[in-house]
Amino acid sequence: MIKLQKATISLKKYERCSFQSQALLLCHFSCFRVPLSRLPSVRSRLRAANQLDEFLREHQPDVFSRRYAQCYPAAQHYLRMDGRSTERLYNFMDAQFFGQISLGKPEQNFTVVFDTGSTDLWVPSSYCVSQACAMHHKFKAFESSTYAHDGRVFGIHYGSGHLLGVMAREELKVGSVTVQNQVFGEAVYEPGFTFVLAQFDGVLGLGFPQLAEELGSPVFDSMIEQGLLDEPVFSFYLKNNGSSFGGELLFGGVDETRFVSPINWVPVTQKGYWQIRLDVVKVQGALSFCYRSTQGCQAVVDTGTSLIGGPARDVLLLQQFIGATPTAVGEYLVDCVRISSLPVVSFLINNVEYSLTGEQYIRRETLNDKEICFSGFQSIDVPSPVGPVWILGDVFLSQFYSIYDRGHNRVGLAHLSEKSKISV
Repeated sequence: MIKLQKATISLKKYERCSFQSQALLLCHFSCFRVPLSRLPSVRSRLRAANQLDEFLREHQPDVFSRRYAQCYPAAQHYLRMDGRSTERLYNFMDAQFFGQISLGKPEQNFTVVFDTGSTDLWVPSSYCVSQACAMHHKFKAFESSTYAHDGRVFGIHYGSGHLLGVMAREELKVGSVTVQNQVFGEAVYEPGFTFVLAQFDGVLGLGFPQLAEELGSPVFDSMIEQGLLDEPVFSFYLKNNGSSFGGELLFGGVDETRFVSPINWVPVTQKGYWQIRLDVVKVQGALSFCYRSTQGCQAVVDTGTSLIGGPARDVLLLQQFIGATPTAVGEYLVDCVRISSLPVVSFLINNVEYSLTGEQYIRRETLNDKEICFSGFQSIDVPSPVGPVWILGDVFLSQFYSIYDRGHNRVGLAHLSEKSKISV
């Protein structure tokens, strides 16, 4: 497992990172970076080992709970269902962007997914009994002088069972900043085979507190409460060019060298996920989705999901239009020779169009010295009282600079600068 060097804060008078609201605010010393690495996903590793078909047949998503989600009690959050958790397991199968954190004193390092689609922080415990834990770094509470036992237990439901653990409080280091007394979960049981092959040890969620499975302040909220940030903002630059450099996560502001103005600010429509309104999805002007509704659709901006997800009926039409053919395990293949002639797929958000070419929404993999090309779209049926939901994962986010502003409850999107497009 590749470890990342700790991010450091420049000691220049001003960092080249900023926050745009009504005016431009420069970050001083409360803006810090976490470098991200890009590694092969669990899906890619299973494919290379000729085990993907068998794995997917044995771990089908809980389609029943998603399809009949409206039958769940009204008191439940409308996206908080077993289906959501099942999707999170499948999303992590495709996770490719990782960063490093440390817990305790002396520091114990962990590689995590920085996930805007969840809120909790968890890592494996040294007392974990699962095979998955044996393959990853485990937190050793007895070695830390700052550890505080919480006493509560937690459980997060995934498709193959419950991830179970105990809660604790500890000193957390993210980049160059230390968060005191942070609530986190020590996993003592991790279900299924996905976590065995995963390139990450745990997950650090960056969603709203309303999404938390654990009790206690999420990491980003703790940063805000402890006055560690200039602004209650974080931003992602994701790089998907085949190299191990995956970009960076910036806390406290934005990096103005990574994008070109203006920033398109989009209000969050439902606190929990980073959920926004999506006006319309267009395919080369020939197909349109969401246009029938005066409300448009909803979109969840999710760094923990690799692909772009949408309602099954719409995505099936989209796959057919781009000439993608289904495999026995639900993936869609595209003839690699045709990529340059594939139609442009555009997302209209707050009256600004974000277009993806075939080169940008097709994923390439090499298997036995042969290149295979897969569609970057997947079917995810998530019911919502405010319209169909699309998931804007890393296929989309790696083409734009994304900003998450808790101070104003909004998401910012901007086009990448030329420097960011070619940097490695």
